[in-house]
Amino acid sequence: MKVLWNKVSHLRGPLLALLLSMLPPSTSIVLAQEYPTRPITMIIPIVAGSGVDVLGRLLADKMKAKWGQPVVVENVPTAAGTVGVGQLTQAVPDGYTIGIGDQTTHVVSSLVTPVRYNVLNDLDPIALMTMSPVALIGRKTLQASDMKQLIGWLRENPDKGTAASFGQGSGPNIISATFQKQTGTHLRMVTYRGLALAFPDLISGQIDLMFVEQSNMTSHLAAGTIKAFAIMDKNRSAAVPEVPTIEEAGGPPLHIVTWRGMWVPKGTPAPVSSKLVAAVTEALSDPTVRMKIAGIGQEIVSPGQQTPQGLAAHHKAEIEKWTPMVKAANIKAE
Repeated sequence: MKVLWNKVSHLRGPLLALLLSMLPPSTSIVLAQEYPTRPITMIIPIVAGSGVDVLGRLLADKMKAKWGQPVVVENVPTAAGTVGVGQLTQAVPDGYTIGIGDQTTHVVSSLVTPVRYNVLNDLDPIALMTMSPVALIGRKTLQASDMKQLIGWLRENPDKGTAASFGQGSGPNIISATFQKQTGTHLRMVTYRGLALAFPDLISGQIDLMFVEQSNMTSHLAAGTIKAFAIMDKNRSAAVPEVPTIEEAGGPPLHIVTWRGMWVPKGTPAPVSSKLVAAVTEALSDPTVRMKIAGIGQEIVSPGQQTPQGLAAHHKAEIEKWTPMVKAANIKAE
């Protein structure tokens, strides 16, 4: 068995998937029983320190403790995550290369950037893991004290209000374009290379607004250096229950929730995928992991969603939601 495995392990994606599918069922079972026997690579197509990265490293530590094999995190943030996702689609489908991403890397980036893969067809889902709603926040000195006043001020002062963007193909830019269309307002977008540069300008009053994932703004809100106008979700967040939903605040029904999932290359043996699913659910049920995830403003999804079927359904729905938003915004990646 090990001799056979060593002979085919150098082959890439689709060919190896075909060979694995031709093996007797008992062979796949034995391979899964032995898995993992060597280090696993976890591709994270986002910079270190991001919400996806923090979650991935928590899972990597738990998987290493469970299996006694290293789980090596590889950050590949190039080209809005498309390079890292592309690497995952081309990896050998044996369970030794796994990937974690979010709606930016696995939805938005492939809608605004030409790619050679299909995120729904070229990956096998493992599990949906956490969510974190997007919030509309502003500088502390902004004269508007709530959403209704903000929309009124923006309508009265077209092109005066400014908002942070991370490029034309970025989530904040697309969300902003949709918000402007739904509220009849017009903002000037100020482009930054990342949150680390945008937040100081928001806090100092150099820009007015930012659409940002909740987990990235909770510490600033607690410190009183910014104001939060709304959570862009149907329900209030447990992390910041004092912040109203966008509809409660008088805004449009624009619901944007950041989420994170795990995938493997298409054709990964089902028994191996099942082991990965079990590892994820076990990690997410650990009290220490749950506490750390809550501490960064993320919310663990229900056990019923921590499945391949749960991630597949959510992924498909997100692509269907973002596609018309990208088209309406007429946005192309820079």
